[in-house]
Amino acid sequence: METQPANQDRNNQRQQAAASFKAFMVSNSTKSNQNLYDHLARLLTKVMDERPQNAVDVIEDLSFRVKRELLADFQGTLRGVPLATAAQLLAEQQRLLFSQVDEVEHDDEQLESQYPDVNEISYYLEQAGVGLGREEMQRIFLALKKLVDSHPLQRCRLWGKILGTESNYIVAEIENREGTEEEEQTPTEPSGTGVNKCVYYVCKEPGLPWLKLPAVTPAQINAARCIRKFFTGRLDAPISSYPPFPGLEANYLRAQIARISAGTQVSPLGFYQFAEEEGEDEPEEPSDSYNQNPDFEGVPVSKMAESLSTWVHHVQHILQQGRCSWDKEILSTPPWSTKMSSTLTPQYAVAVLRSNLWPGAHAYACGKKFENVYVGWGLKFAGEGYVQSTPLVVQKDYPSGPDVTEALDASLEEEQALEAAIELKQEELESLEGEEDDEDDYDSLDES
Repeated sequence: METQPANQDRNNQRQQAAASFKAFMVSNSTKSNQNLYDHLARLLTKVMDERPQNAVDVIEDLSFRVKRELLADFQGTLRGVPLATAAQLLAEQQRLLFSQVDEVEHDDEQLESQYPDVNEISYYLEQAGVGLGREEMQRIFLALKKLVDSHPLQRCRLWGKILGTESNYIVAEIENREGTEEEEQTPTEPSGTGVNKCVYYVCKEPGLPWLKLPAVTPAQINAARCIRKFFTGRLDAPISSYPPFPGLEANYLRAQIARISAGTQVSPLGFYQFAEEEGEDEPEEPSDSYNQNPDFEGVPVSKMAESLSTWVHHVQHILQQGRCSWDKEILSTPPWSTKMSSTLTPQYAVAVLRSNLWPGAHAYACGKKFENVYVGWGLKFAGEGYVQSTPLVVQKDYPSGPDVTEALDASLEEEQALEAAIELKQEELESLEGEEDDEDDYDSLDES
């Protein structure tokens, strides 16, 4: 009869053998990355589920089917659903611009005064050879409409588009309704006057949220005049420059918008009239308040395309002084260029004015209609880029000759040959002198 310690030893051996065998069964294959333990578990589960007749005869086929079904889960014919791209996400945002929403009833005159017909502006800009394209202008028009519906605005217009290295800025210029201006901390000019007369909103693409730019300060404008920086497209990006700029890219963008507006916002002569206060004959400073002249009849396109005298600045200069003459030339470059959109059909052409000081600023006029738009990098013209001049023609060397050419040192053999030649020549001379002496002696003997 076996003792109890012997039974315990046998049980321990069996447990160790079972554990070793299970470890062998769960080891993965180097080909299929499957193990025998899981395969047998699936196979027995399939046998219990299907209960085939003569299971022992079809066990090999069942094993093959189990492997094939497992492999089919990893080798589907359909590709995985790709992640949405940035263009698809933007399209989803822009799709909301075309959705119909419940609109508040407005008069047609009120709607026309709040935002202009961008489609009409796009047509004239296309005639002038500038613009953003019909599709993008249509999306911008819907984005401006959404901005007007969500804010109490008196007037809204497309100011332009400023390009950036990472993304661009679409700029909207608005005027708030009376009583809705927000007071901001600016050293000299409060909101609604001077360089802060208008408020500007920007967005990267139509359909994305509009972001309001902060008010601009004189220190920021003066610093912007001293630096040249490309925009990145991120409003919170720091401005690394010398001299240092007091603010982020949002402040630098607002300062450049103020500079461009003051230098390029023009209109046909007589289109606007300044509001005169009672009791003042001639104001000391030009007023920044102006209204459309109801008696304006328009200027012929041919005259506006020929002379700058038919165009005037209607935006107050940044400095506290009026603009009574057109800009001066910079580096022999005229500040403005005028043309007609078409000389073949002048009766349907528009007058186009292009700024050379701020490349990208354009204005057009046709009858009683005109508009200003800017599409560029937001940088002022600073002259042509530096081009290194070609080097001069290489001068010729002094003509070589025996007087200036250094002779080569003679070799030992040449020196020996020269010495031998000199000695031979001396011997010949001595022999000739000896013969002459002998002849003289003979002559003296004959005479004696």
